Amino acid sequence: MTADPARGRARFGPGSHLLVTGGAGFIGSCFVREILARHDGTRITVLDKLTYAGNRANLAAIEADPEQADRLRFVLGDIADPAVVGPLVEDVDAVVNFAAESHVDRSIHDPEAFLVTGVIGVHVLLEACRREATRAAAGQRATPPRFLQVSTDEVYGSVETGHSREDDRLEPRSPYSAAKAAGELLARSYFVTHGLDVVVTRGSNTYGPYHHPEKLIPLFITNAIDDRPLPLYGDGLQRRDWLHVSDHAGAIEHVLQFGHPGEVYNVPGSAELPNRDVVTRLLDLLGKPWSLVRQVDDRPGHDRRYALDGTKLRGLGWRNRMSFDEGLAATVAWFGANEAWWRAARSGDWDDYYERQYGARLAGSVDAAGG
Repeated sequence: MTADPARGRARFGPGSHLLVTGGAGFIGSCFVREILARHDGTRITVLDKLTYAGNRANLAAIEADPEQADRLRFVLGDIADPAVVGPLVEDVDAVVNFAAESHVDRSIHDPEAFLVTGVIGVHVLLEACRREATRAAAGQRATPPRFLQVSTDEVYGSVETGHSREDDRLEPRSPYSAAKAAGELLARSYFVTHGLDVVVTRGSNTYGPYHHPEKLIPLFITNAIDDRPLPLYGDGLQRRDWLHVSDHAGAIEHVLQFGHPGEVYNVPGSAELPNRDVVTRLLDLLGKPWSLVRQVDDRPGHDRRYALDGTKLRGLGWRNRMSFDEGLAATVAWFGANEAWWRAARSGDWDDYYERQYGARLAGSVDAAGG
């Protein structure tokens, strides 16, 4: 990792060792791939449970490169298991926690899984970091580990006007966002109570390569490739601020390097758009007709709009690099060129999940006219 002259010395240089939990998931694997591809000596241990959202194939490019593979250790395990987490934290300079059950729809069906990962798992990681901070204070290791909790804009709830700032009230409206809010507040408490070096990021809706096909953009791309119906929730006018995965991973690294202990940093996207506009753009890129789109019953408690104020992160020296048009075109092209990856991701229990989530909705759907 390199220093940013405008921000001063980076906390972690070549040869640092990071524990990346959830590092086989969508955003986590991008973070791992981009750091190890620099060939600067940074070592990464990935801890991942490999649930539906974690995919070992996301790390295949690293494991195919002998030099990168030599600096990657993969551990199959659960962040909620202290026996697994404790020994891993003993030997790292920082913990970056991406691990999460990440889909609001799934959180409505199975909220307990989100609490185990998003709250108990965070607690286990923090306790391990606290023990290492105690060892550092006793001179048993050089420095305590930094802990970065990856959170989401959804903790603010639906934002009708303006942009959410880091000190705004949290109003999560789904089991997923409630678990994320609880996890980051727990992390904050360890900073206040124990002096742990904690930073938090709250990212916008993220898209890009390796995105699990249950989410809006990859679902609609892959369904459209197969000329299957595209289930658009409600009127499709829900607004999101879209953040490319490479920008999200880069912002997280920037906060890891330069963020101030105890602080929270919003990571805004590069384009706020209603879902209908996103669907129109990806259909144009695929050369597919709007007639594929079906208006289905909305999900319960669907937040209407998210929007983040990025002033604080810009003050730390970070900017978005990827425009939405460029990023969406690259994403559509990636899914077109990596059919084997997404078809494998849509195997196993995919059909059962899809039927449970969309079967009745599609049966009662109407033409989403007006693309």
